[in-house]
Amino acid sequence: MTVQSLIPRRLLFGNANAFGGRLSPNGQWLTWIAPFEDVLNVWIAPTGELQAGEPLTRTKGRPITWQDWTPDGRFVMFVNDENGDENIHAFIVDPWTKELRDLTPIAGISAQVKMWSRQIPGKIVIGLNDRDPRWHDLYIVDAETGKRDLLWLNTQDFGYIGVDWQLRPRHARSSSADGGAKLWRIDGDKVTHWIDLDHVDGWLTWPTRFDGDSKRLLMRTCIGRETTVFAWRDWENGEETVVVEHPRFDVGGCLLHPITFDLEAANVNGARVDWLYVAPQVQADFEIIQANLPGFEFNIVSQSSDNRTWIVDAYKAEQASTTFLYSRDRGTMTELFRARPELDTYKLAPMRSIETKSRDGLDLISYLTLPADVAMDRPDVPLPMVLDVHGGPWSRDIYGYRGDHQWLANRGYAVLSVNYRGSSGFGKSFIAASEKQHAAKMHNDLIDIVDWAIREGIADKSKIAIFGGSYGGYASFVGATFTPNVFCCSVPVVGITNLQTLLESIPPYWAGFADFMYRSYGDPKTEEGRALLAERSPIHRVDRIQKPMLIFHGANDVRCNIAESDTIVAAMQAKGIPVTYVVYPDEGHGFAKPGNRIAYLAFTEAFFAKHLGGECEPFGSDLDDSSHEIRAGAEIFDKF
Repeated sequence: MTVQSLIPRRLLFGNANAFGGRLSPNGQWLTWIAPFEDVLNVWIAPTGELQAGEPLTRTKGRPITWQDWTPDGRFVMFVNDENGDENIHAFIVDPWTKELRDLTPIAGISAQVKMWSRQIPGKIVIGLNDRDPRWHDLYIVDAETGKRDLLWLNTQDFGYIGVDWQLRPRHARSSSADGGAKLWRIDGDKVTHWIDLDHVDGWLTWPTRFDGDSKRLLMRTCIGRETTVFAWRDWENGEETVVVEHPRFDVGGCLLHPITFDLEAANVNGARVDWLYVAPQVQADFEIIQANLPGFEFNIVSQSSDNRTWIVDAYKAEQASTTFLYSRDRGTMTELFRARPELDTYKLAPMRSIETKSRDGLDLISYLTLPADVAMDRPDVPLPMVLDVHGGPWSRDIYGYRGDHQWLANRGYAVLSVNYRGSSGFGKSFIAASEKQHAAKMHNDLIDIVDWAIREGIADKSKIAIFGGSYGGYASFVGATFTPNVFCCSVPVVGITNLQTLLESIPPYWAGFADFMYRSYGDPKTEEGRALLAERSPIHRVDRIQKPMLIFHGANDVRCNIAESDTIVAAMQAKGIPVTYVVYPDEGHGFAKPGNRIAYLAFTEAFFAKHLGGECEPFGSDLDDSSHEIRAGAEIFDKF
């Protein structure tokens, strides 16, 4: 292997070579996502003949990132929007004629592909919010003709409606004024109250799928427990049977039989993934897979209808996702494709899991990546460090290949990501501990891990940056305004500066999510809530900014409106505080187009090189395919 010092940004963040493999129901065909004319599209080939693959779609503009077969194997489905505004449409494409059709040709909607079933072939349940932008009505759509028939008129303000394998609405969910949720049973036209859930239980408890007979409902639930479990609930008598649980961590993903939909395995994700087995044969299969992939994490992402053939995605910190075909009959693994094979010629860095305590005693699991040439767990001398904060906040960081960690470590930085309170997977007390702790205890968790890195000799105290998107962008703004002496610079991406305006401008189809947000952040409808939101909003602390800031936003962002960044940039300029501001007019909550993504990272890399002192790849042609507009502070990029 040839080791080279600087990994090109395009290899880390350009279009992946191939990913997202899905088997046709009969197992004879494979679809996946790969570039066609530099745009991610759906490809197809006979399962054993990938060399015969060809593009099934040839769309332009925004990439396709998800696709799957209809259960009769007649069509391939995907969703997409035009410019990042989340006006999502549902499409199907005929694998044999390549005819592509929009199943939801309605302006200004956010379509949801809700359910498809082998028991009712040729039909797809799709949610549409064209009648009322806040709530989705359910339609059964004929994939062959595109004809839509109303299935459920959502006049009850349900944020979610569950459908069984006969495509019948069976249960629903609405929000409660206290931030919790109400679950409802649906029996034909009859709707009855089922369960009340408090704030945290409501976030972590969700019905998932019925079994094949639609008589038992698989629940992911934490009611009466500290961690979430998988449990079957008998739909007639309400009897609950726990199938998979863990004493410390929440259950995560699961493997269901493709016909009976029995739960066969589930995972929990502490520092690493641990699989828990229900079906003995599945355990034997997983042991074969693990023996073939030592050190890798993996997921079963697609199954043939007879469950004899699986698609397996495997990854580790030093290798991006690799997709395999696994034959259960023969116990053999065949590599299909790698997401980023060009990285094989570079030395990538391992990722280390770290367990520490917050100042008030919570267990925090973090992930540390050091430059690949650091042989030990600690560098010889403290390094400049980037605190890379995940979004959500109710998501989490996991072990595995991360382009951002590899990129920053390759440029000479320590990279640290912490699962601060509110991150998912660590039990409901960990979620509850985050209530109204934005810019308070949640931020303390970030500072605590920074202090740990300084004490351990990992981070140079004078050269620590904070960086993140969405909630991570908010955390970066908080770092610059609430703890201005900790970080030498900050890079907020599609971040929040004013919690009140955030809550007042959420997308209309988040209406069922609003009460939970109010409970978590503060209620903008009350004087007390508005005071708390103002207290925790970076926009009201602009005069405390002391260090350089690079801000990014997508003009079409509907989750975190561009006004969040516009207002703080204007306030900084009014006070004579230097700021660099980059806007993408054809993006939303994140940068999906490869040219825009590469340019955003080139700017960030140059900014970090200037303030942290690491290496920087010259811009070269990396800005050529980008729509970026540098609306303030362009001069800092002059030498790059």
